[in-house]
Amino acid sequence: MEYKDYYKALGVKPNADAEEIKRAFRKAARKYHPDVNTGADAEKKFKDVSEAYEVLKDPEKRAAYDQLGKEPPTGGGSYQPPPGWDSGFQFSGGGPASQEAFSDFFETLFRRGQGAEMHMGARRGSDSHARVQLDIADAYKGAKRRLSIRTPVVGPNGAVSMQDRAISVTIPKGVTEGQHIRLSGQGEPSFNGGPSGDLFLEVSFAPHPVYRLEGKDLYLDLPIAPWEAALGGRVVMPTPDGKVDLNIPKNARSGQKLRLKGKGLPGTPAGNIYATLIIVNPKVTTDEARALFEKMSRDMAFDPRAKLGG
Repeated sequence: MEYKDYYKALGVKPNADAEEIKRAFRKAARKYHPDVNTGADAEKKFKDVSEAYEVLKDPEKRAAYDQLGKEPPTGGGSYQPPPGWDSGFQFSGGGPASQEAFSDFFETLFRRGQGAEMHMGARRGSDSHARVQLDIADAYKGAKRRLSIRTPVVGPNGAVSMQDRAISVTIPKGVTEGQHIRLSGQGEPSFNGGPSGDLFLEVSFAPHPVYRLEGKDLYLDLPIAPWEAALGGRVVMPTPDGKVDLNIPKNARSGQKLRLKGKGLPGTPAGNIYATLIIVNPKVTTDEARALFEKMSRDMAFDPRAKLGG
């Protein structure tokens, strides 16, 4: 049978309340009613909105319909509802609208065993997905976070509302961008007493003023003085895991890249840190500094444009 998107038929969002659904139906019914619209597809559209309203106006039917989830993205073939989707729901008739012949989708799902309770076992709640933004330092040492998650809650009458829920999360060492942290039983609750689904948190990292993260590797621009570049030696460089000594080779050039193996994000293997050297000239603000640069200009046989020719 063909899947029916009742929310789309009425032009409302899945979290629309009862009053929004009623207004949407009245507007669509006036537009497509055969008495006022003689268009070729008006009768079909009127039937579609009537069927959608028949389900969404009823808290029990709507809650059960929401259990079905979305139409399979692949399309094609006949839609089959997931096993146990209607567990614990009772669909009753009554009223002229409920006696109207609707689509096979409606008839199969909501008139099968009409008037009798259908208990097919408790169905597990759906898995939920959210994002958690971390600092790069959290990946080195691990962390704890307290998050606020919006989750659907089913009321006594079967109506679904969104509520905020606070959860505590332990961030393990070595997490990477895009990794998912699974929290068992923290997903959407079951609508009929079954276990809750799981919550999957996708990890992202906040922008850092110094480091650029790629996988488990960190990249940064490391400023050095002209004499450090010329003479070489050790400089102290900060990392998210503490300061380290970095050896600058003699006659280092601006743009040269140095690697600190295993100092990136923890793991097996650990990532690396890549420091790109940037030579920074000091400002000449005193007579002594100017004299020093003038001496270098006289005494050093250095032409930075020698390779340009001419």
